[in-house]
Amino acid sequence: MPAKPQKVTSYVCTLTPEQIGQFQTILDKTGWAFSELAYGHWKAQKEHTSVAAYLSGKVVVQGGGTQELVQFVLEPEILHEARMGYEGVLAEQENPQMFEPHAGIDESGKGDFFGPLVVACAFTDHDTAQKLLEAGVKDSKMIGTDQAMFAIARQIHTILQGRFSLITISPVTLNQLYDKIGNLNRILAWGHARVLENLLEKVPECQRAISDQFGQGNLVHRALMERGRKIELDEHPKAEADIAVAAASILAREKYVLEMQRLSTAAGLLLPKGAGPKVTETAKEFLKLHPKTELCNYAKTFFKTMEGL
Repeated sequence: MPAKPQKVTSYVCTLTPEQIGQFQTILDKTGWAFSELAYGHWKAQKEHTSVAAYLSGKVVVQGGGTQELVQFVLEPEILHEARMGYEGVLAEQENPQMFEPHAGIDESGKGDFFGPLVVACAFTDHDTAQKLLEAGVKDSKMIGTDQAMFAIARQIHTILQGRFSLITISPVTLNQLYDKIGNLNRILAWGHARVLENLLEKVPECQRAISDQFGQGNLVHRALMERGRKIELDEHPKAEADIAVAAASILAREKYVLEMQRLSTAAGLLLPKGAGPKVTETAKEFLKLHPKTELCNYAKTFFKTMEGL
């Protein structure tokens, strides 16, 4: 059985109102001190551990006694399950293939008007998959803040030890490619194939890769290069549930956000992510500061956003 992770000092879960009441009763009987909590039911403190129960149902446990409280009280008495410390073991039982050596591919920036398109490929095996799970690696879209994403990305760099690859297609290059190809999914498929080829140069023993399926048909399959055509490639929806794909999604997002910070500095205003009214307004502000011909260096000018400018 794989070794359990280091001691946990924070834990978040969602409880029903009935469960929150049960939890409060248990804590009250064992000497916890209660106080009021803004937007919450209550806050409890004992020694170096605190529990906050919010009106939304979210319960946050923090401090040195977190692991003991969760494993010996919250899980057996309230949640009626035992997961803490065994996430990797349970995941391996549910999806053993995820722990076999393979690569995962994902991208960031595809739906964002400003910024580049970044594609990442990460290689994992049994050991690194366990460590990534313990580090809290998950699909980048499930991570609430850039700060949290950067923190997890640092752990991924340490765990993978360079066994990943990245390509960044700048806005100006992406616009030029779109003028020639006329289809973003085909460009993305090329990016997936290219980043996989680069990974296989570093990790020639890799025999399998997973990519999220997009567009119609197996676009990445058709774009594969010399090394990529020799391995098994699995394209399927929601591939980010795989740990290697999730790691790649975070590495791609990390690079995308860093590039957005660089572009914002160069533009002299904060460039937002996404493609909506706020983005359109920022593009209009950009055009007050720069000639319209400069926009192709910062944004995907084939987006419909351009119609509002």
